[in-house]
Amino acid sequence: MLWLRQAAAGLRVLAALTVVLGLGYPLAVLGAGQLLMPGQANGSMVERDGEPVGSRLIGQPVEDPSYFHGRPSAAGEGYDPLSSGASNLAPTSPELLAAVEERRAAAAELNGVPPEAVPPDALTASGSGLDPHISPAYARLQADRVARERGMDPAAVAALVEEHVQGRGLGFLGEPAVNVLELNLALDEAAEAAGAGGAG
Repeated sequence: MLWLRQAAAGLRVLAALTVVLGLGYPLAVLGAGQLLMPGQANGSMVERDGEPVGSRLIGQPVEDPSYFHGRPSAAGEGYDPLSSGASNLAPTSPELLAAVEERRAAAAELNGVPPEAVPPDALTASGSGLDPHISPAYARLQADRVARERGMDPAAVAALVEEHVQGRGLGFLGEPAVNVLELNLALDEAAEAAGAGGAG
């Protein structure tokens, strides 16, 4: 019967596409990722002394004043990859404006600078809430405080910041940035090498 032949043909197509698109394609993408970009495919994990300490792609909450701090996060309780997202508050939201002013005052007090010197990325969360980067301006703002807390030479800490400024993607995409985790790990190494005793 015609309808039976059509149903059988449809089922064969469904089975073939399931194998090709449901199994073949994902396995091909996985294999290509592992072959061409194993670090990125496995989460861009960063290790210290053989132990994973974080990912280059996901920020972490930092409160210790002897480390560089990332930007605020609206993802869950902060930097929660299962709750990635922004606050969704409008620019005119009284709640957002109050949070910005509170963050401005806190960052200014912590770093010993006037409130107007605090850069925007210290005041607002990223769209994902997981941004691992800060602007070079925010990193430079924190350098004196970090050096003071660690008893390190401010010039050495400032030089470390400059070494970790990443340029624009492909030379024209985005803005220069500093990966906070990588900078903090380099800071610990520099402190240990200088005998200043890296914190944590």
